[in-house]
Amino acid sequence: MNKFDRNKIQPLPTFFDRYILEVEEDDLIQALGNSLEYWDNFDWDLLEKLGNRVYQAGKWSVKDILQHINDNERVQSYRILRFARNDNTSLPGYDEDLFVANANANDRSLDDLRDEFIYLRKASCSLLKSFNEEVLLRKGICFNIELSVLALGFVLVGHQMHHLKVMEERYFPLVD
Repeated sequence: MNKFDRNKIQPLPTFFDRYILEVEEDDLIQALGNSLEYWDNFDWDLLEKLGNRVYQAGKWSVKDILQHINDNERVQSYRILRFARNDNTSLPGYDEDLFVANANANDRSLDDLRDEFIYLRKASCSLLKSFNEEVLLRKGICFNIELSVLALGFVLVGHQMHHLKVMEERYFPLVD
């Protein structure tokens, strides 16, 4: 069994399982690579046409969602690093609404948000590839939930896929 195999995540951590199960691939490195391809092939022209429209009052714009994906990549990568280095400090959750409210994502270009994600994902991938199996299976506590480095790697991909699907299902239909 490959060291990056999702089946090594035992048990699936509650709350985070929703993102881990969103990933089609069982191999984390393959999933990370495919997530970059999916990102490249996403309909960025349609996002541009959407502008700052939302499907319902109080919902985030697509730029807010993209910034949230970027922020989450940073947060999860930090958690990965802490757990990988055997830091047993319990890590808190974060307030995603507070982050979005203070990010000013709508002042940024889609190209800038897209490029930022690519750099972040490549850095996350490089970090994860550097770990041996022992490190990938190390666990820590986050948001009062125990999960492994490997599980957090799958969370990175699943979180991205979750939000891109939301955009496809709820935002894309807003464009005439």
